[in-house]
Amino acid sequence: MSIYTGRGDDGETDLRDMTRVSKASARIEAYGTVDELNALLGTIRPTDHDDINDRLSTIQNHLHVVQADFANPDPDEDDPAIRPAHVETVEDWIDAYDEELEPLTSFILPTGSEHGAALHHARTVCRRAERRAVALAAEERINEDAVQYLNRLSDGLFTFARVVNARDGEPEEAPDY
Repeated sequence: MSIYTGRGDDGETDLRDMTRVSKASARIEAYGTVDELNALLGTIRPTDHDDINDRLSTIQNHLHVVQADFANPDPDEDDPAIRPAHVETVEDWIDAYDEELEPLTSFILPTGSEHGAALHHARTVCRRAERRAVALAAEERINEDAVQYLNRLSDGLFTFARVVNARDGEPEEAPDY
């Protein structure tokens, strides 16, 4: 299989069902931003925390499913799709890590150790991916579970950043107003 085909030289690309769309379409923006998030998470792994590494690996696989989900305008039951169980998995992780953390009493600045700050960065890219998915959903029918997954994942990445920073001895900083 050749990496290049030249089929995209005219500014269009194929969806999963081989429909041709503009590379600037809301669908491509949505799954392209998810791809960016996935690649960013790849730069964070490995951290010094095996459990976080395992979670990030699972999330990267979930994000690949989100991309497939968004790339398919007319999915069948057997096609890859984010399901409520994916969302519940992230919620379970957040709940478990919350027990390890001090309760939040204010907003915090997105900073900390190398991996903690990178996880905060990933959270912001996740929020952008969610916004792109919401924009797509305003134009076309998509899997609402995938939008919910991105929303929950941004909360999860925030929690992971806090956990990594706490384990690395990095204090949380409240913003000055």
